[in-house]
Amino acid sequence: MDDSPTMTDPAALLEEHGDYLYRFALSRLRNEDVAQDVVQETLLAALKSRPNFDARSSERTWLIGIMKHKIADHYRKTSRETPMSDLESPDEAVDGRFNFVGHWRGSPAEWSAAPDTLVQEKDFHRTLRGCLDKLPGKLADVFTLRDMEEMPSEEICEKLGITPTNLYASLHRARFRLRECLEYNWFGKTAGKGSSR
Repeated sequence: MDDSPTMTDPAALLEEHGDYLYRFALSRLRNEDVAQDVVQETLLAALKSRPNFDARSSERTWLIGIMKHKIADHYRKTSRETPMSDLESPDEAVDGRFNFVGHWRGSPAEWSAAPDTLVQEKDFHRTLRGCLDKLPGKLADVFTLRDMEEMPSEEICEKLGITPTNLYASLHRARFRLRECLEYNWFGKTAGKGSSR
């Protein structure tokens, strides 16, 4: 058990980790109010379970682990309240880019930036979050859980109450729409400076 001041003082815990936790939650939940709620739930859970913290990891790593569970709980709850229509309906924007045998009708643009460089740029994260905000709710949830949280497919299907077929079709649609949005808003002629489409 860690008896450090931040582990026993709620104000110190919030002061030291609150901003980081909020940014982490906001990047995954795309809603300021929900992100604030999840931070509060995370900090309350941490204070209640602080006797179980054995300092094998840093406080922040431990808090992020708790937060990931809270985010998954949020998705599980909202998946029961959100209609499945955005997962099941045809997507003309995606389907129109391929011919009848599934090949591109014109190739997508080349991305010249290295992924490891992009993940360090705050402006890129802001643009990605803007693009995620434009996705229908379920598509954004599926992308976030699979590609950002790296949650196993079976667990996503269980939490969101969807089939593996829905999951893979939704991932395809979400990635395609995000690619188009990022091409326009980040990789275009005014890379990183474009307004969200």
